[in-house]
Order: sequence, then structure tokens, then C-alpha cells
Amino acid sequence: MDRRLFCASSITALGALLAPTVFSASEESAGRRSVPSGSITLPPVGMGTWITFDLPPGHPARATRVSVLQAFFDAGGGMVDSSPMYGHAEELIGYALERTQRNQGTLFAASKIWTPALFQGERQMVNTERLWNAGPMDLMQVHNLVDWETHLPRMREWREAGRIGHVGVTTSHGRRHAELEAILRREPLDFVQLTYNVLDREAESRLLPLAAERGVAVIVNRPYRRGAILRRMSGQALPSIARELGCQSWAQLALLFVISHPAVTCAIPATGVVAHLRENMAVSHLPMPDADTRNKIAAAFI
Repeated sequence: MDRRLFCASSITALGALLAPTVFSASEESAGRRSVPSGSITLPPVGMGTWITFDLPPGHPARATRVSVLQAFFDAGGGMVDSSPMYGHAEELIGYALERTQRNQGTLFAASKIWTPALFQGERQMVNTERLWNAGPMDLMQVHNLVDWETHLPRMREWREAGRIGHVGVTTSHGRRHAELEAILRREPLDFVQLTYNVLDREAESRLLPLAAERGVAVIVNRPYRRGAILRRMSGQALPSIARELGCQSWAQLALLFVISHPAVTCAIPATGVVAHLRENMAVSHLPMPDADTRNKIAAAFI
């Protein structure tokens, strides 16, 4: 269903992070976020591939996914996130990358390890690089913390050898936050990935401030709760605050809430529809609301 139907340098103090803040004009115009552990910047809206890219060879919708990826790059997209858990997604990403045009260095390739065995983790990293065929991966993450104690040391070895660019860990569905907090406090990470949206805000209390304090980039998954947030608002007219902020749909308003948190580096909504992809990417260029306005946005979804 068209989502438009749902509508009618560094952080130096934790207090500064939590204070009501409007991003500067230079940050707004650049539309990019710094990765604390390096010298790179990323657009605040990336692309997830869970379910949407799980299409086997020969599936008639694969051509549409090539178009989605091309639209992503045309709109200035950077981070594409996947995992061996996502079925055919990584193979389809490689297929689509061979058929898209982009500026050199545009792609930020992010994937994961999803296995309880060290040797299988190494195999997955090698296989991921083969499937994407895009050079060394920019980011490898331990998916849902599966055997992270085993995998992180080896991933750091690969990073030091130049075989991957950054390392991180992930959670989803708001699970295992206590364990994730403990890892953030004790382990040097480049990225952390977690669930955060207008309805799932638990990460605001401890994880997002801690990531900022520790200099860890934050990737947000499930910004729409796989569409549940948009279905919740079906048939309801957009509030005036949406128009004031430049949002044309509930989807844009929900995504703006996520990427406007000062600790968030990039959100990765997944879609298989070019129009939805463009709608998502347009949010990157909107002025970022301050903390009080963000709370008003969240209240509109309740």
C-alpha cells in the first residue's frame, strides 16, 4: 500500500546531548553525520534489506530492487545494511550493485556475522565480501550479539589488517538492552545498531546517551516497526507540526523523529518501492527539530 495513504566536534558533555538543540545550518545543508571513530561522514538515512531484498535468482521483482538501489544512490544514499540471516539479500545486493551507477566511495557496505562459531564467522565475512563484490566491507557487525565475545576480537584483527573498515554489534526489537549497555561500557566499538522509533523509545534513557559518551556511531533499525507505526496512523490527517517541519507524510514525520536525535548517525528503513525510497531520502534534507519539538512529534503518534 502507498504510504501516502497513511497521511491526509564531538559531543563534549552528556548534558549537551540531552539539551534541546537545533542542528546548525551547516549540518543541515551537508545532510551528513560524522562517525566518531574515524574521519568519514554518512547520510542520516540509509537502507535496510531485511525481507525486501530476500528474493531468489529469477524472481520477477529483482529488477525493481535494482531500481530501488539506483534511486538510493541517485538521492545521495550511502549505508546499505544486510546480513547472512536475510536469505538471498546479500546475493541480490551484489547483483544490483553490478547494475547500478554511483560515484566512487558512495557506498558504505555494512553486514553482519550471525553464527555461534568462530570459523563460521570468518566464512561468513569472506562470503559476504564475495557476494557484494564491492571490495572490503566498510562495517561488520555481530548480529543480535550472537557469540560476540568470540567474534569481536577476530573482527578487530581484520580491521587492523584493512580487511574491514569498522566493527560493531547489533540488537533489534528492543531486546537485550542490559547486555548491550554492558558491552558499550567495556568494549571499544565503532558502531552499535539498535531499535528506536516514535513508539519504542527505551534507548533514549541509557543507550543513546552512552553511545554518544563513548564515541560510538548509532545505526537505527525498525524506524517504522516494519510498517506497524504507519498502519497505526492510517486514515488520520497529518498534524500541523508535520507541515511546519516540511513532512508530507506520516512516514517522513516518523523518520525525522529518529534521525533528529543527536546521538543517531543513520537510520536504515527497508523498502522495495522506489517512491517510498525517495520519500525516505527526502527526510535527510529537512531541518532537524529540537528536543521539545521531537517530543511533540512522538505525541502525535500516540
